[in-house]
Amino acid sequence: MKYLATYDLMEGARITNQWLGATVKAIFSYPNMGMVPHPLFPVAKAWGEVTERSFSRMICKPDWGIDTVVSSGREYTVAPSQIVERPFGDLIHFRVNGRKPLPRRVLLVAPMSGHYSTLLRKTVISLLPNCEVFITDWHNARDIPVSSGKFDIEDYTLYLADFIRELGPQTHVIAVCQPAPLTLAATAWLAEHYPHCQPRTLTLIGGPIDPDAAATDVTDFGRRVTMGQLEHLVIQRVGTNHRGVGRMVYPGLLQLASFMSMNSDTHSRAFTEQILRCAKGEAGDYDRHNSFYDEYLAVMDMTAEFYLSTVERIFKAREIARNVFTLRGQPVDIGRITDTAVMTVEGADDDISAPGQCVAALDLLTGLPDHMKGSHLEPGAGHYGIFAGKSWRNNIRPLVLDFIDTQSPCAPRRIHAV
Repeated sequence: MKYLATYDLMEGARITNQWLGATVKAIFSYPNMGMVPHPLFPVAKAWGEVTERSFSRMICKPDWGIDTVVSSGREYTVAPSQIVERPFGDLIHFRVNGRKPLPRRVLLVAPMSGHYSTLLRKTVISLLPNCEVFITDWHNARDIPVSSGKFDIEDYTLYLADFIRELGPQTHVIAVCQPAPLTLAATAWLAEHYPHCQPRTLTLIGGPIDPDAAATDVTDFGRRVTMGQLEHLVIQRVGTNHRGVGRMVYPGLLQLASFMSMNSDTHSRAFTEQILRCAKGEAGDYDRHNSFYDEYLAVMDMTAEFYLSTVERIFKAREIARNVFTLRGQPVDIGRITDTAVMTVEGADDDISAPGQCVAALDLLTGLPDHMKGSHLEPGAGHYGIFAGKSWRNNIRPLVLDFIDTQSPCAPRRIHAV
């Protein structure tokens, strides 16, 4: 039971910090505090406000918040709807009410690496005016009963294959970060078993196809620890206050701590500046800081078997990079992909999936003609920027849409390497 006790202890620490922030905020909000003109009081109140908000957001699944879209000069309402429901993840369609279906059918494969799929909200918003947008919506493992069974990278890959089959062969798949290698495997599996269901195009954005191609803190960590050490250090059992009580998971709070430690100076400075803005009355409920951290701090648990199999098979054994990945005991040959055009996108300043890791996919596509391959390296772009920042909006998004159109059935084929 030590794993369950540790999980509850960690959740208790989060609740304590949330309570502490709320208490300090309440105490220094009393009217009589204004009688003492000391700068410590507004700063203390601001600290409490920022602390309470930060720790409360860690257990909230953010809303999509996409209500309308302007397309062809007209505003339409948007309604996210589930078209496939599964225990560990759903397939969502952002239905644009009143608009005729557009020919571009885009499936966004969201990462399951500690954050909710809403991390791609801005990506969805940028694509909606020109595309029919679908997205994978992964569930928080702590809310999934143990009776639903396991979920590892093979189950994840089969989920992706089923979602692509549901949408049809003219689907354009965009995989962001973590799912890139498994989406490549799912496409290869479809090419062998359901060749008429292969997606039309596959765009891989900042994913670890070959983690050894360029070292980062993420890959170095995967090399330093053994699987036994990793399981002992980070795997816990869901506590008693959740529907998934007893399930072994990699907690989202631990993943968040790992993310923030990679750029601790940046995050510390951001929170210090936000406290000062609050003390001066310059902060807003939806200012830039809150808009970003409300999403960034919202984390979800991953099943232990998914996390451990990802580290062992994708990072340590490099099964995708070596083209030896197996699915239900059968080999998945990436060279089987012959009808899906593939493009890779990397950020020159990406410190999570460094340049070289994603473009390695093209060397594995031995059965794909060169005119159906493309790659792009975005100068000055970090990890987040290549799918949701200025680099995505101004450079990468137009490039991806052009690649999609170029590889569509009625469009002329041409080389699209950048």
